[in-house]
Amino acid sequence: MRIVCYGCGKEMSQSTVEYQCSCGGLLEVVHDFANVDADKLKCEFQQRLSERTGPYASGVWRYKELIHPELPDEYIVTKYEGNTGLYRSEQIRQSLGIREIWLKAQSENPSGSFKDNGMTVAVSHGRSLGFSRFTCTSTGNTSSSLAMYAALAGSESVALVPSDQISMNKVLQTLAYGAKVIEFDGTYDDGIRFYERYGEELGWYICNSINPFRIEGQKSIVFEIAQSLRWEMPDWIVIPGGALSNVTALGKGLHDLRELGFIKRLPRIALVQAEGASPFHKLISQGEQELVPVKRPSTIASAMNIGNPPSWKKARQFLASSSGVTCSVTDEEILEAKSLIDRSGIGCEPASAATVAGLRKLLAERIIGTEESAVCILTGNLLKDTDVLRRTGINNRILSSQLSLESVKSLI
Repeated sequence: MRIVCYGCGKEMSQSTVEYQCSCGGLLEVVHDFANVDADKLKCEFQQRLSERTGPYASGVWRYKELIHPELPDEYIVTKYEGNTGLYRSEQIRQSLGIREIWLKAQSENPSGSFKDNGMTVAVSHGRSLGFSRFTCTSTGNTSSSLAMYAALAGSESVALVPSDQISMNKVLQTLAYGAKVIEFDGTYDDGIRFYERYGEELGWYICNSINPFRIEGQKSIVFEIAQSLRWEMPDWIVIPGGALSNVTALGKGLHDLRELGFIKRLPRIALVQAEGASPFHKLISQGEQELVPVKRPSTIASAMNIGNPPSWKKARQFLASSSGVTCSVTDEEILEAKSLIDRSGIGCEPASAATVAGLRKLLAERIIGTEESAVCILTGNLLKDTDVLRRTGINNRILSSQLSLESVKSLI
């Protein structure tokens, strides 16, 4: 395992606490799979499904050899993350008119979002380097995940949270786990710039997606999908895009699986952004070479409210390597899809629903064919943003009645 700069290829020490190279490029973990017995490892992964305690009971650390093989087990902080459901919904399939659809409910993670897959690895690696104070800037899901793992490790955590367009549910969850929350005027991107300037001086271990070990953990999402489908991948994987760490991680994981011979072909990736926060979609659709940040991103999907995604260069490469596409969807389209997912019995936060909204749009544009299959990644729990539920009138459906047989009968 090596740590190298994605931009210039410079190799770093494995004990480095840097997140960017002097050239400005992000760092990434590079594995040597030359001596890996893929068939033996497949059997090992299958056997570990029966584990109930210990690191291998985790849906992330089950794949330790492909994520962080050199980390001693005593540093691992786990809450048995991963192990999330892969669901079929006939209701959603018929509504979209596609041959086959699965929904990967990362919302079932311990803190309620996909961030747990990466955070368990970031915090565990930070512990192995001797850190006991961890930090992030967040629109909510990252901070609540970090706070949970730091608390499990008996460590401190600090979250920088923008004061505008965030979900208070996520902030309250972060506080409940014992984190110090610093609210600031500005955006997620301002928080990242703050860490770039002062992170080393503060002495905190940064757990945003600029941390290469976050990306390694998030790869496990696609490992679980592949194992659940007996290593036969769908035609498409549809991913919501905010900071773009998911498309980077899942793209990296897919290439790992193909290199090892676990899968025969790469599925295509569809990256969906909210219309009010879609700088990456504009970059791809307009054929530009440099991303133009959105200074004041605005969307009801708070988890996607990021105007300058730090992982856009990596995301562009992985998208191109899978013949991937992008699209943007309106808040109205997101809420329509969310209602469909919620009523199917699965449920999700608004950012998650962007995947189904995007799939519907790509089907209508005939970019994705109705005879194809797709997995939509649902990134966050239904209860992550109850303000949206209130604003969309869910609470108005509560029926008021005297508790008598006649009164109840009149309402049902």
